[in-house]
Amino acid sequence: MLISVSTHMEEDEYAKLIRRMNPPRVTIDNNSSPDATVIQVESVNKHGILLEVVQVLADLDLVIKKAYISSDGGWFMDVFNVICHDGSKIRDERVVSYIKKVLERNAFYVPSLNGSVGLKPSDDYTVIELVGTDRPGLLSEVSAVLTNLGCNVVNAEIWTHNARAAAVVHVTDDTTKCAVEDPKRLSTIKKLLCNVLKGNNDLKTAKMTLSTPGFMHRQRRLHQIMFAERDYEKVEKTEQEKENKLRTRVMVLDCVEKDYTVVTIHCRDRPKLLFDIICTLTDMQYVVFHGVVRTEKMEAFQEYYIRHVDGSPVSSEAERERVMQCLEAAIERRTSEALELELCTADRVGLLSDITRIFRENSLCIKRAEISTEDGTAKDKFYVTAMTGNNPVDPKTIDYIRTQIGQQAALHVRWNSSQSSDPQPEETTIGFLFGNLFKGKTFQT
Repeated sequence: MLISVSTHMEEDEYAKLIRRMNPPRVTIDNNSSPDATVIQVESVNKHGILLEVVQVLADLDLVIKKAYISSDGGWFMDVFNVICHDGSKIRDERVVSYIKKVLERNAFYVPSLNGSVGLKPSDDYTVIELVGTDRPGLLSEVSAVLTNLGCNVVNAEIWTHNARAAAVVHVTDDTTKCAVEDPKRLSTIKKLLCNVLKGNNDLKTAKMTLSTPGFMHRQRRLHQIMFAERDYEKVEKTEQEKENKLRTRVMVLDCVEKDYTVVTIHCRDRPKLLFDIICTLTDMQYVVFHGVVRTEKMEAFQEYYIRHVDGSPVSSEAERERVMQCLEAAIERRTSEALELELCTADRVGLLSDITRIFRENSLCIKRAEISTEDGTAKDKFYVTAMTGNNPVDPKTIDYIRTQIGQQAALHVRWNSSQSSDPQPEETTIGFLFGNLFKGKTFQT
């Protein structure tokens, strides 16, 4: 045991030395491409570095139009063509400086292989993780309990998928405006929220966890929670969900001569799609050695050459099926035909409880939500559907909700206009993105 620990420490010190001798380089170029900013990242390779880079870009809400990934051997080099949400290049020098600073710092930092990637610290709130069976009105019930207990929701993200609901919620004490620290009160919060999550039929699977202030990246944590809940396993889907699934094609094949597993993905494009896929592969302990990503109109094409962290490719049909299911779930968790409602108003204790109650009373079901507070202003996004399922939300319902919310709150509506046709078939042979890189190699299902 002492020999093992000593060897591990020596390997860590050696890795640090190598990185000091080869500091990371981040190049941001607005001239090479006519319609995108080109970001190139070079560094000594380490497990999880790809996720770190993609996460930084995703957190800045940058749109990745193309990406070229290579980390074979001991060196990591990625090239990303990115644009801002309005379609422009990155012109803000503060954003350019931030990207360089963060990526160079993250690439130089050497966590252990068991460490978490890209988690953010805070001493200002208590983190609550929730998971249970999804049902209409669940978020309304949870937020009402928190309000009654004197907790203010300052940030939160809620996902639903395959009849499961998961949330990461940041709350503060209404009196101190800081994290809730009283053990008795924390115990009460946990007990009451567990009762809400259990409902009438979720006695075994409802879970609620209280975390002391620490490190947390909400979206990655939600992927981990959903994965642990096995939301990728098949359940009975609605007709709309079946239609969405037809638009997503994931293939997992073998590149025999190179000893890789090849993953190809063709689906509707959307924000943060690349982050969701790389996050899932990383958490499943796979390493991307080569990859190409491109988007055209509303479609995304991705191809990855992967192995397990122990160096082995996918070795069984069961493992292959699991990879396909997990990647499909990662894509679907944030894919929805729901109506987007964006609320902007002065923050106050009980705001989330009031808003979600109004949605519930107007027969709206919340499929996903992003709650944030900045300088005393609440900026919340809700993705809602009619409780009846397949029927679209009635515009008269939205008008009525506006009157209930009041003139002090701004409610912006984004009607779904993405009813695009199914993606057009690409070439069925693997390697359509890499071109001649693996030309002549053998691929098997």
